[in-house]
Amino acid sequence: MLSIGDFARHGRVSVRMLRHYDLLGLLVPERVDPVSGYRFYEVGQLARLNRIVALKELGLTLDQVGRLLNDAVTSTDMRGMLTLRRAELEQQISADRDRLARVEARLRVIEREGTMPTDEIVVKPVPAMRIAERSTVVADFAPETIGPAVEQLFAELGAALEQERIECTMPAVCYYDQRPDGSVRAHAGMTVRIETGDSDGFTVVDLPEMPLAAMQIYRGDMDGELEPHQDLAQWLEDNGYRTAGPSRDVTLVWDVDTRTWVTELQEPIARV
Repeated sequence: MLSIGDFARHGRVSVRMLRHYDLLGLLVPERVDPVSGYRFYEVGQLARLNRIVALKELGLTLDQVGRLLNDAVTSTDMRGMLTLRRAELEQQISADRDRLARVEARLRVIEREGTMPTDEIVVKPVPAMRIAERSTVVADFAPETIGPAVEQLFAELGAALEQERIECTMPAVCYYDQRPDGSVRAHAGMTVRIETGDSDGFTVVDLPEMPLAAMQIYRGDMDGELEPHQDLAQWLEDNGYRTAGPSRDVTLVWDVDTRTWVTELQEPIARV
């Protein structure tokens, strides 16, 4: 038998916690010395302790843990529950990381207020281009809304073009139309060399020429586009221009590693 201290050490829990489990009837010692009151446990009781701790980590209350243990939860049941919980936690961690990245982007913009560099912005016309595209309506321009929607659109577009055996060329193009109700229609397209004609998986669109556009190169994924877009807005105000239509994000380099993406932000402009 193991003393309560040794049992706690092997089970990687506190003695206080074991006493609490005993009080609740979740994990009763195998023997209690009638004179000293010392608790002693069998090594085999570690299996029950492992289940208690695992179920707690799943977010269950101790009352719920007790009911499950009384129903004789098998190791297979435990593995299934833990696997599900692990997936939920991984999803939560991923969402939290994305949220931190967006906060950092806002902080960078705040820190640069009044000193945003605009010397890398160039002005030139943009020729018309033909793209195959898919589009969807999203609630707003928030990165956590736009990003996943655009990724899904490009995945669906790529599958549709492959099925039709249509070769697409770089660049990839995103543009957005704001709707009267505040929602946004997001478009994701790839430049193609085909005649006009839609399919079930995409629409062929001729994007018009931009007679004059302010453009800036950005390196990285979509989550970091906040800074250059605000640079462009500041440049327009400082130089007496206004936006003259939907802007475009034209990705010139696209790889599995999103940090290596190179995107040209194109803002159609006209004099105020």
